[in-house]
Amino acid sequence: MMLVALTTTVSAQLPKVTLKDLSGKAISTDTLSNGGKPFIIDFFATWCKPCNRELDAIAEVYDEWQEETGVKIYAVSIDQAQNIHKVKPLVDNHGWEYDVLLDPNSDFKRALGIQMIPYVLIVDGQGNIVYKHNGYTDGAEEELIEKVRELVKSEK
Repeated sequence: MMLVALTTTVSAQLPKVTLKDLSGKAISTDTLSNGGKPFIIDFFATWCKPCNRELDAIAEVYDEWQEETGVKIYAVSIDQAQNIHKVKPLVDNHGWEYDVLLDPNSDFKRALGIQMIPYVLIVDGQGNIVYKHNGYTDGAEEELIEKVRELVKSEK
């Protein structure tokens, strides 16, 4: 019985893939965390208009979200190597205050079985993936923060 429970927990954890942040520092995806609080991983690309709209919409309320729930956002770019130089200017241009990671070979995206972007995951304070959503429609960020609020309440 114990083995079954263990397997369930492991399958819900983030896979281990090494990505780089915008300064070139290597980050292992299985170590992503937010000090015991939930965090969001948002897959995007510079050329993906719905992705950028979603990250813009979240940026407008990100300060409030952080104040209320302590949530943190990792924005993962799947731009290929030849487009990586476009990521930082896009992030700066939009004023996104997210932790941005680069997944130029889509290793992390593939490891999670993601087909299309925008794609969002919510990970709880224990590192379990508890919510997945793909595509973006205006207002979808409200659903995200609702899920985070539920998590924060249940973890208190």
